[in-house]
Amino acid sequence: MRIISGLFKGKKILQPKDIKTRPLKDLTKESIFNIILHSRKFNLDFTNSNILDLFAGVGSFGIECLSRKVKSVIFAENYSGVIPILKKNLENLKFLKNYTILEKNIYEDNFFLNLNMNFDLIFLDPPYKDKNLDKLLLKIRDGKILNKNGIIVLHRHKKEADIIPLSLKILEEKKYGISKITFLSILN
Repeated sequence: MRIISGLFKGKKILQPKDIKTRPLKDLTKESIFNIILHSRKFNLDFTNSNILDLFAGVGSFGIECLSRKVKSVIFAENYSGVIPILKKNLENLKFLKNYTILEKNIYEDNFFLNLNMNFDLIFLDPPYKDKNLDKLLLKIRDGKILNKNGIIVLHRHKKEADIIPLSLKILEEKKYGISKITFLSILN
């Protein structure tokens, strides 16, 4: 797995040896960025964007954002088996300091309240077996942490039939191998 574009293009991203973590494949990651950058549905200026990478794992998505010179990235991950790899991947970027790692459970009631920041893009990559996605999306909406034209990018298994709350709009959905990528916005 490598960084696709930007400052750190070609740099290797370390991966875990266990099977509990499912890193985002390069092809899927590249497709997500191509859609965001080239679709008329989105108006996202990466250099002025704050990114929230939920269930960050080894940090592949957020690191790609850092490589593309975003304003800041918050990585949220609480699995102790992958946090040291996430930290090492970020340390390997040397001089970058525009990121924060939150080692907390995303489902805690006060998680979103304590962020004290709004985001232009929220990347959600929960474990495939996670069945609480609708609750999490409602917490994001209720926490008012997504900017007006912000987007949520959801990575799930292509066969997963998630419930998307009616207060969110599906802007686009694509399938790549076993992955399904859904682009969402919050209805005002």
